[in-house]
Formats: sequence, C-alpha cells, structure tokens
Amino acid sequence: MTIVLIKSDIRKAGNKKKAKLLAGYFKTRKGEYGEGDIFLGLTVPKSREIAIKNKDLSLRDIESLLKSKIHEERLIALLLLVYNYEKHPEKQKGIYNFYLRNTKYINNWDLVDLSSHEIVGNYLLNKDKSVLYKLAKSKTIWERRIAIISTAAFIRKNRFSDTLEISRLLLHDKHDLIHKAVGWMLRELGKKDLRVLEDFLKGHYKSMPRTMLRYSIERFKESKRKQYLKGKI
Repeated sequence: MTIVLIKSDIRKAGNKKKAKLLAGYFKTRKGEYGEGDIFLGLTVPKSREIAIKNKDLSLRDIESLLKSKIHEERLIALLLLVYNYEKHPEKQKGIYNFYLRNTKYINNWDLVDLSSHEIVGNYLLNKDKSVLYKLAKSKTIWERRIAIISTAAFIRKNRFSDTLEISRLLLHDKHDLIHKAVGWMLRELGKKDLRVLEDFLKGHYKSMPRTMLRYSIERFKESKRKQYLKGKI
C-alpha cells in the first residue's frame, strides 16, 4: 500500500459536516491551541481501520503522514506507530526515538493521548525516565502533556512515583489541557491505590487548579467530593 493510496482512502472516508464539528471541538481558530489544524471528518474507529489496512506502510511513509497538515493523517501515522511498536519488539527502540524526534507534529490532545503511553511510557517502564522530566518542563504544551500521559503505562503496573512527581511539576501549569491531563492520571492512579491518591491530594488539593482537582476526585463519593471542593478535608 503506497502513501498515495492511503491518502486517497483517508479522503474518501472524510465527512465535511463532521470535519466542521471537529475543527470547533479541537479549537482550530486563530489564537486557540489547535490553530490552523485541518480536519477531514474521520472517526477514530475509521482511522484505526485505515491504519490496520496499511499496517505494513514504511517508516518513511509514516513520517510523511505525521508531517501532514491534516489532523487525521497525523493520527493514522501515530496509530501505525503504536501498532508496529506492539507487534514488532525489534522495532521498539527505533519507534521510541522516532516519536521523540517528531513531537512537534504530535500537536493536539487526542494525538498525545492515543500514543504517548503506548510508545514512550511502555518503552521507559524499566529504563531511566529523565526524558519525561525534561518534557514536563518544556515550553510546548504537547510535550508537557506527553510527559504526564506517558505515565499511564506505569500506573498499569502499579508504579506511581513518576506520576506523582510529574504531577507536582505541573501542579501550577497555566493551561487547562494540562490540568485535565494531570487530574486524569491522578484519577487513574486512584483506581489502583486510593490511599496513595488521597495522600497526594491532602498535600496539594487546596492549591491545585479547580479542573485538575475535579478530574482527580471524579470517582469519589459525592459527600467526599464536596468536602474537597470546599477545602474541608
């Protein structure tokens, strides 16, 4: 399957009405976080279907898709990287390095959320994780989001220290999308060990952004959520 044919498949699967809705949802207007991004209107399941159909696409062609101005082409490139990372252990180091070299194209929250923990997080499970702390201090919001979302792979293995430490680094981040990401990862941690989450919250919840706190306590009983939100824990 050539790059020309996969791009043809992507365009055939587009939906102008849905593309307009997605452009609004992913904040593509001037001054918004997704400024200038172009959508064709594919669903994620359809994007996955096209990725699997083209699972043998070369890394050169995947790179071409990843550097596209079209959002769904970048998404499919990342889905292909995730697929190849899972299916070909011998390619994992190369895919991990390729991913980190190309973070400038992983530039919306869905692109980060569907790929970073599957590639970066899984690769770093038993390795030095200093790259995540470097990303957490990046001026680029998407690299900061990659840093925290990658720790989902550690949470799956009941390893919480990096999630907690990177959450501390991002505690006073100015961007709402980071507040949501940190709160989400803290909530996932809480599913594994509620005591660890509550210990963290007791030290930080009064200074956390409201959105981050709401996300992190989403699964608590209503009475306890209210106590946290009122600052009475």
